[in-house]
Amino acid sequence: MDEAIRAPQIMVVDDDQDTVAILGHYLQREGFVPIEANSGAQCLKLVHENEVDVILLDLMMPEMDGFEVVKALRDNPETAEIPVIMITARDDLDARAEGMRLGVSDFLAKPVFRRQLASRIRAQLQVIETARNASAAMDRLEAVKNRSQH
Repeated sequence: MDEAIRAPQIMVVDDDQDTVAILGHYLQREGFVPIEANSGAQCLKLVHENEVDVILLDLMMPEMDGFEVVKALRDNPETAEIPVIMITARDDLDARAEGMRLGVSDFLAKPVFRRQLASRIRAQLQVIETARNASAAMDRLEAVKNRSQH
């Protein structure tokens, strides 16, 4: 099972094209593959067409705000486990509380700095890896238990 190592794919969702371009550039410099979306609806479409590891999501967008996008992601079993880092100029406690209630993994206030962004993404990737390892270990234990009962 030697799986080829691929660069993590990070979706950037923001209605401001300049922000998407800047964050995409930061991601490339850090060795990630950016996937760009300019709306919540586009995010929900692209997340099913790509293997997305982490989503960077703007809170304040027209038509569908970041909270609505997170709710849609969490309500779908295929996307429920993807970490979401909310990026917002609205860095208040009410927004954070609502985001945490909906399942946001982390928050970053604008302006976003490249090293801070990279460390937050790597932390989320580490959480995913730890969960996968724990799940695999549980599966192995269950297999051993089942064999010993026969």
